[in-house]
Amino acid sequence: MLTGKLVRVRHAKNKLVPLYIEPGDPSLVALAEQLLLAYRDSPGRTRGEIAGDLTDFIPEGPRGLLPAGLAKLLEDRCEFEVEAKQPPLELREAAFVAAAAARAEAARAGVAFDRTAVLAEVGRSLTTPLTPEQIDRSLFADLKDEQRVQAFDDISPEHLLNRYNVSLAQAILLRCTAMEVRIWGETPARFRQLFRAVKFHRLICSIHESAGNSYTLKLDGPLSLFSSTNKYGMQLALFLPALLHCKTFDLKASVRWGTERKEKLFALSGADGLRSHLSDFGVYTPPELQMFANSFDAKVKGWVLATEPHPINLPGGVWVPDFELTHPASGKKVFVEVYGFWRKGDMEEHYKRLSRGVPGKFVLCVGEQMRADEDAEVNFGTGVYRYKRTPLPEEVARVAAAVAGVGV
Repeated sequence: MLTGKLVRVRHAKNKLVPLYIEPGDPSLVALAEQLLLAYRDSPGRTRGEIAGDLTDFIPEGPRGLLPAGLAKLLEDRCEFEVEAKQPPLELREAAFVAAAAARAEAARAGVAFDRTAVLAEVGRSLTTPLTPEQIDRSLFADLKDEQRVQAFDDISPEHLLNRYNVSLAQAILLRCTAMEVRIWGETPARFRQLFRAVKFHRLICSIHESAGNSYTLKLDGPLSLFSSTNKYGMQLALFLPALLHCKTFDLKASVRWGTERKEKLFALSGADGLRSHLSDFGVYTPPELQMFANSFDAKVKGWVLATEPHPINLPGGVWVPDFELTHPASGKKVFVEVYGFWRKGDMEEHYKRLSRGVPGKFVLCVGEQMRADEDAEVNFGTGVYRYKRTPLPEEVARVAAAVAGVGV
């Protein structure tokens, strides 16, 4: 993803306008191909060596922002490794101590300092002896520029240019305080896919059904949270490619921009032509939810779990549970939601809304590691299962039985 220094935008009064590129521009396709050549030949080479090859394509100043941004996206597709026979930090310590002693001895004897001899001495002292050349290569292997490319995930020039436009929008959303998205004209399956993406990224979001086969999503931005800002901001940015699979949408975000954090507005719609770089997998179930479902089926008796419950209309919005539990002996149903990032006020309001809308029919699984504030202790009634790392099927079944008034 693009860093803040590589983001290209212009300001129109209180609006923030990204400087998108035209993916079909022949000159940009040629630039992308040149950059790709450097990375296609990168396995076995260091970051510093690749950067040296790119100096002719990345000029100084504002003109260099676009090629530098494209290169950053290609670098993100590299798998780097620290190539060293021994931990570099330990080798440096041993080499510096030996070199200091050798320099002092050379000065007393009036002879030249012999660097190769020092490295040979250090190499012989190791449990697994190394040659001077191996030590020389390993001394600073942990520094960023010395990391070597192990593999590169190749793409086409057109894919890279489209990825650049999405990255511009994502980098802006990392600095937003709030975001509202309206989506319309999609199939029920597409809406469910989008709601699942919201839950997969554990975003703080309220969903409202609107007129004309549409839904409005109101999401908190990372700069509205007290803690977990970086992690949450990344999750919000990663949600954008799922939204781009929708044909018709309008996104509006409030953004704090620049060193002074001035309030700006950012808008994006389907008409902007951004193309998702992620494959469209349809209605996707996050791995951790699938693991929970499999574990529930294996460990819990007396309840039947369904993984694709329909969204439920409630006063003040739409609720999207993760699972539907059915108790065949009594016919009762309980809906389960594995909640994502949360704050005290939001969670208490959500609990009250479910208590009014589906009393005795819900279980909220609330993870302590996902809390995004440091407010006072939260006190819930029945229907809430608080866990530390991962929800346990047996505990969810126990709470479900309690709220439904049936045996476990």
